[in-house]
Amino acid sequence: MLVKRLFDVTTSLLGLLILAPLLIIIAFLVKTGSRGPVLFRQKRVGQFGVCFQVLKFRTMVVGAEKLGPKISAVKDKRITRIGSILRQLKLDELPQLVNVLVGQMSLVGPRPEVPKYVALFRQDYEEILKIKPGITDFASLEYRNEGDLLELSDHPDHTYVSEILPAKIIG
Repeated sequence: MLVKRLFDVTTSLLGLLILAPLLIIIAFLVKTGSRGPVLFRQKRVGQFGVCFQVLKFRTMVVGAEKLGPKISAVKDKRITRIGSILRQLKLDELPQLVNVLVGQMSLVGPRPEVPKYVALFRQDYEEILKIKPGITDFASLEYRNEGDLLELSDHPDHTYVSEILPAKIIG
């Protein structure tokens, strides 16, 4: 585990340094593209059930969580113009390198979920929560177009809870 942590720290620090110019450009685009903060913070459940604030570039309008569900389809009206591009290219996830650097996440591990969904599948999450959450895992690759799947649904939250989340948990 010490080797993995050393790898996570070294890689995330190098990533932040190398990507700094890109991060600054993205931050500028987010800030000038819509009012509100550059970063979006959301409570997620981490290792051993400890909650933390996951960091992402903000891709939705301010207060989006109050205007709709915690999940969003590709054409969700709450998504900003620059947010749509960031999501498509997965660049909104880059600030999570800070979560890795401070030890809340790892580069590879199960994606952290919001408390609402962990509570629905608490028993299933017992094993998953023994592992430090990551920026990417097999389910992230398998469901990289999750927004497209939700777009096809009449009830995206129900589709996420009944179809997508169980498949992610089973891995």
